Amino acid sequence: MANIINIGVIGYGYWGPNLVRNFVEMPGVQVRTVSDFNPELLAKVQARYPAIQVTKDCRDIFIDPKIDAVAIATPVSTHFELALAALQAGKHVMVEKPMTTTSEQAMRLIEEAEKRNLVLMVDHTFVYTGAVRKMHDLIATNSLGDIYYYDSVRVNLGLFQHDVNVIWDLAVHDLSIMSYLLPSQPYAVSATGISHVPGEPENLAYLTLFFEKNLIAHINVNWLAPVKIRRTLIGGSQRMIVYDDLEPSEKVKIYDKGITVNGNSESVYQMMIGYRTGDMYSPKLDMTEALKTEGLHFIDCIEKGDRPITDGKAGLRVVRILEAASQSLKQQGRLIELNVAEVAA
Repeated sequence: MANIINIGVIGYGYWGPNLVRNFVEMPGVQVRTVSDFNPELLAKVQARYPAIQVTKDCRDIFIDPKIDAVAIATPVSTHFELALAALQAGKHVMVEKPMTTTSEQAMRLIEEAEKRNLVLMVDHTFVYTGAVRKMHDLIATNSLGDIYYYDSVRVNLGLFQHDVNVIWDLAVHDLSIMSYLLPSQPYAVSATGISHVPGEPENLAYLTLFFEKNLIAHINVNWLAPVKIRRTLIGGSQRMIVYDDLEPSEKVKIYDKGITVNGNSESVYQMMIGYRTGDMYSPKLDMTEALKTEGLHFIDCIEKGDRPITDGKAGLRVVRILEAASQSLKQQGRLIELNVAEVAA
């Protein structure tokens, strides 16, 4: 029988129960211990999974020689210290998004994982959805032609966070999706936003990201919207995509639409814009729960020594953009340049 991968989960609040449920159901995997400082949450673990150990002290997970890997689902401000302690204890790590609060912290975790030959994976869950993987295949095979824009609306009423603003909470999803989908990384970012609750982080923001070759991205994030919207438009020279994550079945729709430019482009009077309208179709998607796909990928990388799709460097790319966006936010939208070589690394 193959070796069992024993996992410890730190944090059983919002996301932790989903992690535990998926790991419990995976063959060759055993959730050995769950840690949380809230005894009521630990009681829920014991009631549902009597075989799993529980502890209020996460250090019990770090010092347990039988635990091979640690999944961290705690507030962002705690990610670095917990992930570093886990790596230093020789554990593989899967950490919730965003990876850390600073790029320096992210680089330190990458360095520690590489030094110890451990898997470091960031829980950019959307990358593992059937919808995003399908869009990745379409863009990678040039089915859309040249990519012109990425435009996303990700809004809802709440949940208000106290330790991070709406960019770090919601825009992180689009930044991770863009990093995976688009053929290049942004060279500059501008962000504007505002807080409507005194003393609390910004609850509404708009990000604009600039890329080479006339590619632009715009992200609207908001905790104060009357409805929940999760809709993204990706425009290409040949085809366009509408991705609606709230659609029960047809989450991705591909439109054979576009424009053609005819005539002398040097003269506005001679230039003619033609419009092409073709069919729309919705491809069949893998409907496996993204967290299951992601968890299986994490285990596979541990067993084979492979680098995850959303590895530490993917997490670092997102954190660098979040840092620049936060800097721009404080300066009312001033354009902040990114080191493309660093972001693309």
